[in-house]
Amino acid sequence: MNHKLISAFILLSTAFFLSYKADDSAINGKAFDKYIKVLASDEFEGRKPFSPGETKTINYLKTEFEKLGLKPGNGKSYFQDVPMVDIMSKPAGPLVMKGKDGEISLNYLTDFVAATRRVQDQVKVDNSEMVFAGYGIVAPEYGWNDYAGLDVKGKTVLVLVNDPGIVDDNLFKGNTMTYYGRWTYKFEEAARQGAAGVLIIHDTGPASYGWSVVRSGWSKSKLYLQAADDNRSRAAMEGWITLESAKKLFKIAGVQPDVMHEASKKGFKPVPLGVKTSLVIDNQIKKSTSHNVIALLPGTTRANEYVVYTSHWDHFGKGEAIKGDSIYNGAADDASGTAALMEIAMAFTKLKKKPARSVVFLVVTAEEQGLLGSEYYCTHPVYPLDKTVADINMDVLQPFGRTKDVVIVGKGQSELDEYIDAEAKKQDRFTRPEPNPSGGWYFRSDHFNFAKVGVLSLFIENGVISREHGEEWGKAQKEQFNLYRYHMPTDEYNSSWDLTGIVEDMKLLYEVGHRISNESTFPGWKKGSEFKAARDKIMSK
Repeated sequence: MNHKLISAFILLSTAFFLSYKADDSAINGKAFDKYIKVLASDEFEGRKPFSPGETKTINYLKTEFEKLGLKPGNGKSYFQDVPMVDIMSKPAGPLVMKGKDGEISLNYLTDFVAATRRVQDQVKVDNSEMVFAGYGIVAPEYGWNDYAGLDVKGKTVLVLVNDPGIVDDNLFKGNTMTYYGRWTYKFEEAARQGAAGVLIIHDTGPASYGWSVVRSGWSKSKLYLQAADDNRSRAAMEGWITLESAKKLFKIAGVQPDVMHEASKKGFKPVPLGVKTSLVIDNQIKKSTSHNVIALLPGTTRANEYVVYTSHWDHFGKGEAIKGDSIYNGAADDASGTAALMEIAMAFTKLKKKPARSVVFLVVTAEEQGLLGSEYYCTHPVYPLDKTVADINMDVLQPFGRTKDVVIVGKGQSELDEYIDAEAKKQDRFTRPEPNPSGGWYFRSDHFNFAKVGVLSLFIENGVISREHGEEWGKAQKEQFNLYRYHMPTDEYNSSWDLTGIVEDMKLLYEVGHRISNESTFPGWKKGSEFKAARDKIMSK
C-alpha cells in the first residue's frame, strides 16, 4: 500500500470538499429582518397582485437582486409575465334552497360564500337540482367513484371537504390527505362532470382551518390564470357552506345528517336531495398581467442544470376590516419566505467558489389565489424541467425560536428527506412528518406545482418542540397563529420576534441547496410516490 499516495488523495479530497463547503456564517437573520420589515410594511399594502402593492414589491425585489449581483433570470429581464384575470364576484342576494320540507335562505359570508371563474358579467344558477355526492371524488386507483351512474349536468353538487381517509384509516392514505381531498380538486372534478354548481361543506376539523379563513379568502376579488375559453368549462358557481347550513339543508330535504358519515363507506351512492337552489352572481372583471420575479446565479461546470429556491411575494392586499385594520400584511405568509430566500441568495453570492450548477431564485405571484404563479412557471418553464434538479420552497417561517425538530411536509415522498436528515443532525435536530397530515399541507404551497410536473420538491415547516419552552408551548404558538393571524390583518411583523429558529431553518435549506448545486447526480422520488411517473416521463425524453 502506497501511504504517500493515500495521504495525497486524502489531502486532495479534503481540499475539494472545503472548496465547495457552504459558508453559512453569512446567514444570521440581519438581512432577513431588513427584508421582512419592508415587505410586510403597510406601505406595500398587503402585496396583492394587480395592485400598487405589486408594483412596489416586484420592483423592490428586482432592485435587491441587482444589488446582490444576481443576473436577470428570464433572459434580460427579472420578470416573467403571468397573464391573469381578476374577478370580483358578489352574489346579488341570498342563496335560496327550496325543498319538500321547507325553504332556507343563506346569507353571504355568514352562511355561504360563492364565486365564479367564468369571465362574464353575470352568471345564474336557476332552480338547479341539488345532489349530495359524498366527497366528490373519482379515484380509480382507490376503487372510488362518487359520481358513478350520476348525471350532474345542470345540477348543483354538494360535497364534503377532505377524503374518506379522514374517517377510516383503511381508505386512501388514512389520515394523510391525498390531492382528492383538496377543495381545488373538488371544483375541478365537478366541472369535469358538467355540474352547474358545486358547494363544499365546511367542517373545521377535516378542513384544518375555521370558517373565518374561508370567509376572508372569499370576501375579496379572486385571481385566475387566463384561459382561452374564459373558464366556461368550469362550473358556473363554486363555493362553500357552513356545517350548520348543510344540516338545515338536509332537514328541508328530509335527509338525516348522518348521510355525511355514510359517505366515507365504500359503495356509497349519491343522494338526490329533492332541493332546488338559485343564485345570481355579479362580476367585476379586470384582465391584467402579474409577474413572477426571477434571478439567476450561473453555475460553473454544470451551468445547464438548476436548483430552484421558491417563495411567494403576494398576499391578500386590502380587504374586510377586522378591528379597524384592512391591510392583510402577510408577514409570516409569506414575507418571511421571501425574506429568507433573499438572505439565502445573499449567502450564495458571497461564496468564494461558486456552485457547479446554476441556482435560480424564483419569487412567484398569486400563491394565495391558488398557486397561480408557480403553476404558470411550471407550465411555461424558463429553465428545462428535465434539467431542474429540485425545488426548495419556503412559506410561513415562524418566529418561535429554536426547535429540536424539523417538520418535512410530505415526508417519505423523495430522497430529499435524507438531505434534510443529514443537515438536521448537524444542528442536533431530528426530522418528522407534519403533525396533521389530514390538512393536505403538501398541496398548499408552490412546491406542489413542481411536484405535479415531476420536479423533486422540498418544503419544511418549523418544528414545535421548543428548546426553551417545550413541545406544548410550541404547539400552542402554531395554534395561536392559525386561529388568530393566518390570512388575517393581524399577520404583521413585530420587532420582538425571535428569529433564532428561522436562522437555523435558513441555514439548513441553504446547506441542502448548496450540496445539490455541487453534485452530479439527480435525487429521485421514492417508490410509491404519485409524482415519480411524471419525473420518469420528463427524464426519458
